[in-house]
Parts: sequence; structure tokens; C-alpha cells
Amino acid sequence: MLPRTPAKGGKPTSRLTAIISTVVGVLVLAAFVLQQLGVIDLESGDPAVEQQSAPESSSADVDQARERLEEIRIEEEDDPPGYDRALFPHWDSGVQDNCSTRQVVLLRDGEDVRTGDTCQPTSGSWYSAYDGETYTDAQDIDIDHMVALKEGWRSGAHAWSTEERQKFANDLDSSQLWAVSASTNRAKGDADPANWMPPLESSHCDYVVSWIEVKHKWDLTADPDEESALREVLAGC
Repeated sequence: MLPRTPAKGGKPTSRLTAIISTVVGVLVLAAFVLQQLGVIDLESGDPAVEQQSAPESSSADVDQARERLEEIRIEEEDDPPGYDRALFPHWDSGVQDNCSTRQVVLLRDGEDVRTGDTCQPTSGSWYSAYDGETYTDAQDIDIDHMVALKEGWRSGAHAWSTEERQKFANDLDSSQLWAVSASTNRAKGDADPANWMPPLESSHCDYVVSWIEVKHKWDLTADPDEESALREVLAGC
């Protein structure tokens, strides 16, 4: 192998290297500054896919939830025999036009929802705040009662009339009804926040604010473990 012939004088190559290094350093620094200013995004991943997250409760919402929690009666649960979902007639028909309560929530909480003649969604998308996933098939979505019907029964609804229980089960005026993934709704069952919280941690503040709103509106009790769990989440909101 022939020996490599050095460049004349050696210094021009070193100067060129130094200049290139300086330019690269300036570009890297400029990119970092622009990222911090939000002008460019250097995060990896598919830029066409936006990651959605649950909306954060405002400080006013959290403060109101704390005040409402103080007004909720804290008692051990009373679970008399005789519970049946039929005692809470739900998914009323003809709530709005020819839509049932379930369909109204799907329309309310979905994006670009189209329906057929019977008001059943035929297309659209639904963001599930419980797990942070977006679904495009309405069959993958359940309408969750924030305070489950059985939990309502244990918290005082056993003493209500059927008419009152029906209003509770179809309550569109509070945050009682959530369009969420079927899997998370079924994992929740009839549990209260002491025994189940959404897997998406960023939704916990919204979740307990809603839970407290519903219990407060319907004058339902909370048991001591439930109260403790609610206070623990609110402390971090």
C-alpha cells in the first residue's frame, strides 16, 4: 500500500474541520432554542398522529369539588337485597328527536358522527378519557354511569321511587354519563374510587370531580374508604 500523502502545510484541513464543527454546533444550538420556543418539534414518532389526553380540571372545578365533598354525608354503605338494573330504567327513547339517551351521548361526545335513520351512529370517532384511546366503531364504546347504578343503590337510591332512579340513570344535565371504551367500563363495574380508577392517570382529577358532582347532585352518601380515595386524588389536582 502506498503511503498517504499529507496535505500541504496541514493547517487548511484543520481550519476547515474547525469551521464545520462551529457551524454544526451553531445549528444544534439554534434547533434547541427553537424547540424550547415551540417553533419546531424534535420529538420522534409519526408527526401525523396527535396524542390526545384527558382535559385537565380547572382549579375552580377542583375547589368546587372540595366544597361539595364537605357537604356529602359520609356513611357506611347500605346495600339492602333486591337490587336489579331494571329498577333503574335507562336509555330512554326519544330524548332528543328519535335518539335514545345512549345515542345522545354518542353524538355529544364523538367527533364527526354520522347517524342512520334510527339515530344509531354509522361513523365517527370517540376519545375514551379512561384509557386515552380513540375508537372509530360505536360498538367499542360503552356509556358509563359515572356513579354506577349499583353504587347508587348502595348510597341511597334503594329508597328512591322508580321515577327518581330513571332520572338518575338518564341524567344528561350533569357529568353522570361518559362515552368510554367498553373494556374500561366493564373493568370498572360498580366500583367506587377506593377500588377502581381509570388506567389513564391524567384523567383522575376529572374523574373524581365528576364523581363528587354526581353524588352531591343526587344527595348520595360516600363511605369512609371512598372519601379517603377522593381526598387523596384531589390533593394532587
